[in-house]
Amino acid sequence: MPKNRLEAFSDGIFAFAATLLILNLAVSGHPLGQQLLDIWPSYVAYAVSFITIGIIWTNHHTVMHQLAHVDRFFLMVNVLFLMFIAFIPFPTRLLALNLQSEGAQAAAITYGITLTATAVLFNVLWRYAAHERRLLRHDAEQKLVDGIGRSYLVGPLMYLGATLVALVSPIASAGVYAAIGVFYVLESSIFGRR
Repeated sequence: MPKNRLEAFSDGIFAFAATLLILNLAVSGHPLGQQLLDIWPSYVAYAVSFITIGIIWTNHHTVMHQLAHVDRFFLMVNVLFLMFIAFIPFPTRLLALNLQSEGAQAAAITYGITLTATAVLFNVLWRYAAHERRLLRHDAEQKLVDGIGRSYLVGPLMYLGATLVALVSPIASAGVYAAIGVFYVLESSIFGRR
């Protein structure tokens, strides 16, 4: 089965999710200047989630580039994966609106569960495709295939760790989510040069 339709559909979902994030930024009433300052958690949540979606999109592109074709199981796992991508704006809004309230813990945990599940499904996608080179291009370099596998392996663990931090401190958990984004930006830049 060719992969071009899968790539187009996936890119559309990524674009949709990233665009929905902007709807989390809203002000009402006066004074406007003070409200623009007061919604700082929304700015931070927007930036962290936009970068996170961008990193996941970049990694998805890397996976697609290594594939020769896809099969039905891969398509179905990809659909589940994209369901979580499209869901990211919801916990982002929860976290932005509740970071400074009694709902902070639940919001941070919801955000973490979403990103952990996304990372797990992404690993399932890659490992299914790479197992015995099942869906890979014949010229995919084994060194690169192994490097991708190592790189993606830590994602679920990092997001699970950040989720568990929310049980103690939701603000610290939000900081860990941001740090994971920074880690993957740096890691992708370094990995991309090898």
